[in-house]
Formats: sequence, C-alpha cells, structure tokens
Amino acid sequence: MHTRTQKISLALALAVLLLVAGIWWGGHPSDLPSALRSALTANNHLSAVDQALADIEQSYFRRLPASGLENSAITGAVATLGDPYATYQTPAEYRHFGKAPAPSSFSGVGIEVLVVARGLLVQDVIAGSPAARGRVKPGDVIVAGNGKSFRGRSAGYSTAVIRGKTGTPVTLTIQRGTRRLTVKLVRAVVNAPPPQLLTARLAAVHGVRVAVIALATFDVSGIHLEVAAKLRQLLRAGAQAVVLDLRDNGGGLVTEAQAVASLFIRRGAIVTTRGRAQPTVTLYASGHPLAPTQPMAVLVNGDTASAAEIVTGALQVDHRAIVVGTHTYGKGVYQEVLPLRNGGAIDITVGEYFLPNGKNLGDGGLRRGAGIVPNVIVKAPAGPHGDPALNAALRLVAAKAR
Repeated sequence: MHTRTQKISLALALAVLLLVAGIWWGGHPSDLPSALRSALTANNHLSAVDQALADIEQSYFRRLPASGLENSAITGAVATLGDPYATYQTPAEYRHFGKAPAPSSFSGVGIEVLVVARGLLVQDVIAGSPAARGRVKPGDVIVAGNGKSFRGRSAGYSTAVIRGKTGTPVTLTIQRGTRRLTVKLVRAVVNAPPPQLLTARLAAVHGVRVAVIALATFDVSGIHLEVAAKLRQLLRAGAQAVVLDLRDNGGGLVTEAQAVASLFIRRGAIVTTRGRAQPTVTLYASGHPLAPTQPMAVLVNGDTASAAEIVTGALQVDHRAIVVGTHTYGKGVYQEVLPLRNGGAIDITVGEYFLPNGKNLGDGGLRRGAGIVPNVIVKAPAGPHGDPALNAALRLVAAKAR
C-alpha cells in the first residue's frame, strides 16, 4: 500500500514537472533541442496555415469552396519558391496528367509540337484547324496556355491545358522570334497524324553510310528501346558512323538518358544527381553498347535541355562523340512530382545533376548556365535550302570513318 502511494505521488510530481517544463519551453523555444524545436516549429506553421484557411472559409463575407482555397494556397506557396520549373497540379489536372496518348481525333487547336525548355515548339499546323485560322506558325514557341507557364513542363501537362471541350476558348502565349503574341482560339475536333518522336535514316556521304537518328524527347518511358531498335537496324544495313540529333529535345526521364547514352559508351559514369533530401546517386553506363566505336556526332541547339544535355555531356566528356551546333539550354536541376493527400501534386526542383567531370550545366541552383559548348559551332538554322549543322556533322563523321 505504501509502495502504491509512492508511485501515485511520483506520477503526479512528474506530470507537474512536465507541465511546468512545457509552459517554460513554450516561452523559450530557442532552448529546445534542435530536432524537437524543428518538429514543433513545423507543426506550428502548419497549424497557422490550417487556421488561416479555416477562418477564411468560415468567416469571409462570401461563401468560398474549401477546395478552391486549398488549391490557391498551394499554388501561392509554390509561387513563392521563385522556381520556373515548379508547379502545382490540382486534383483534376493530376488525374489527367500522364494518361494514355490522345487518339488521332481529339478536341484541340490542331498543332504538332515538340517539348523544348521554354514550352512547346510548333512543328506543324494542321490545315483548317483553329491554330491555322489563328495564324499560328511552325517555329512558334508556345510558352503558356490560359496563363499557365509551360517552361520546363512535360508534353502531357502542356497539351492537357491546350486541349479541352469542343467550342471552349483557350488563350496561347506565343514567342515568335523577339515578339511575344497572345492568340485566342476556340477548340474544335481535329484529325491529326501521330507525333514523330523518333526518326531514323541512312545517309551516304562520300561513300560512307551514316545512321542519322533524331530523338524529340526523353519524356516517354521505354523510348531507349525504340532508339536501340532503329540503331540496330541501321547498323545491319551497313552504317559506319552515327549522328544523334538532339536539337529541340527538352529532356525528360534521366533513366532514359542513361539508357540511350549506354548504347554508345562501354563503361563509366553518365550523370550524378544530388539533392538536399535526396541521396547522391551516380548512374553508370549499363554495358553491352550497340555502337561503342563508330565515329559519332551529336547535334544540339539552345533548346537541347535537361536529359538531352546529360546524354550530350556524357558522350562529350567520354570523348565518344563530337558535339555540333550551338550552346545548349543550360539546365542543371531536376524535378520530382510529389502526390498530395487532396489528389493533386506538386512538381518541384529537388536536386542538381552533374556530368562525369563534375560540371553542373546550370549556373548554380535554378539559374541557367552556359550549357554544353559544342566542339564545332554552327549557328545557321535548318531551313528550306538545307541543314548546315547536320551537313557539318555528316562530313565530320564520314571523314573519320574513311
């Protein structure tokens, strides 16, 4: 009995002590252990945000939907990052993101595009489409749709903004040279051919057969298998050299970049990724390349970015390929899509990547850097009278193959 009374007294004393300590620490949070202080501070911040949203929903003089407030709050939080690549996808947008490719007949504006660092590069405009009537032209870069920036976004996200119900309007912000235009279009049913993500052909230069492979994106899982199949086919047809065209390739999946580079490199590092909350990871050539010795060139321009820069940089650092064209985009960071409990997702920058020589292609953090400097600079763009950069690359590899 005496022992039980002692235990009760001890428990009461401990409770009082914890209460006093809690009150004291509440007024002196700086004296808390760092780990506990960080956890409590984070919870207080979350509580303040939740309280603000609840107060607005309950007390604002007009009724507001809770989901609208939540979406606006998350959008605002992402906007404060000052990150041109970071976005918030609402639950509706995230449900649509990454779905199966659109059929040949769809409701949209009638353009064929490639993902570039700035947005969507218009490759072709379907005759009679809303885009044709709105005088959208090949070579235009769509940098935003309905006010949503397409910089650094995937094809799935950007095209989902442009497409929509027949008869509804969409406003496109277009960069045409040095001019920025706003074009208002009305969506309609459009019949379109499938997009050309990969083209391959055999070119003959002074008796030398050269495999020319143009890859539009790394944003498709398994695209390296298609590149491998085309490369294997051209090698069997007698290709003695290779030109890999990555112009206007805005990047995509780092694992696809690793796999494509591994088609040409026997061994060694391809890229190293490093982030604050991410472990440092180095991706290596996976072995058994299809074309490890054939003379090779890579074509690039100012819209060669991200994963496309990784492939180009790995091949250049390894002295496996000569790079031809103009400076690449200079993106040295990568993003990750993080799903949220409300069904939406945030796509934010989580780390940086580094070439095998340790170089980061950005200029520190989110700033664009010099990118990859070509071994042979050719500034003249492709046009109706020829493709100077491609011709230069063909001559270089053919000379090495002879």
